[in-house]
Amino acid sequence: MPEKYLIAIVGPTAIGKTALSIKLAQHFNTEIISADSRQFFKEMQIGTAAPTASELQAAKHHFIHHKSIEDAYSVGAFEKEAINTLSDLFKKQEVVIMVGGSGLYVDAVINGLDEFPKVDKNIRTILNAQLEAEGLQVLQSQLKELDVDTYAKIALDNPQRVIRALEICIGTGKPYSSFLKKSSIKRNFKTITIGLTAERETIYERINKRVDIMMQHGLLDEVKSLETKSHLNALNTVGYKELFNYLNNEWTFDFAISEIKKNSRRFAKRQLTWFKRNKDTLWFDYETDIKTIITDIESEINA
Repeated sequence: MPEKYLIAIVGPTAIGKTALSIKLAQHFNTEIISADSRQFFKEMQIGTAAPTASELQAAKHHFIHHKSIEDAYSVGAFEKEAINTLSDLFKKQEVVIMVGGSGLYVDAVINGLDEFPKVDKNIRTILNAQLEAEGLQVLQSQLKELDVDTYAKIALDNPQRVIRALEICIGTGKPYSSFLKKSSIKRNFKTITIGLTAERETIYERINKRVDIMMQHGLLDEVKSLETKSHLNALNTVGYKELFNYLNNEWTFDFAISEIKKNSRRFAKRQLTWFKRNKDTLWFDYETDIKTIITDIESEINA
């Protein structure tokens, strides 16, 4: 029975992962699994840079706009659904493409999720109250004290991630990072991870340009349409939370746009930190010719 291969495309936001995934899907005559946690939600089209209608037609995608922002959806649920989808696809395909900038979701499919001990639920209640009373920065500082490794890697602007890490630190007396990747789950496919990158200045320029294009395409109207649901966790993300502050008259319009760009650049930096941990990733400059990338992938498959 031939080996099955998952080609995972990773890299910072705005680097060109979607375009590459479509080219590879067309070359291998296969389908694409999205591991971008922001693109799961059907109400969030513009601000998540989800594939366009023509891109969705160019190759069949899974896990794009399959959930509502009001649905509870975890990385664990995604892992189960993605593995089931891969099992079905591998019945007819030898190669499947996965693409996304959400490192935790990519890792969940490739290696499985880490197992954490149960801790007292009251800890989370206390941390949520602390967040409300003192703000996120206090919790970030606390995490830095208890687990500097996790502090350096997670999305610090995401309160849920910070609180999750803190409750493990507090509840176990051990760093959250000490429970990571104790053992990888054995998958019935091999993974070839392709990373796209560029000079930092280029990445930042591409991010700034993308934000400008999103605004031209109607991001503000999209955010306005979701204003009554701004409390939902799915909308606590770059591009939305900044414009909610503008709509609430907390920020000027120009400042909100500058914050979207700044926070997107910070997010890209964290993405690269996360993805660089995988020493087996084949890294390519974002302008590398598709033929070169395909040749290297096929060399890996035929090795």
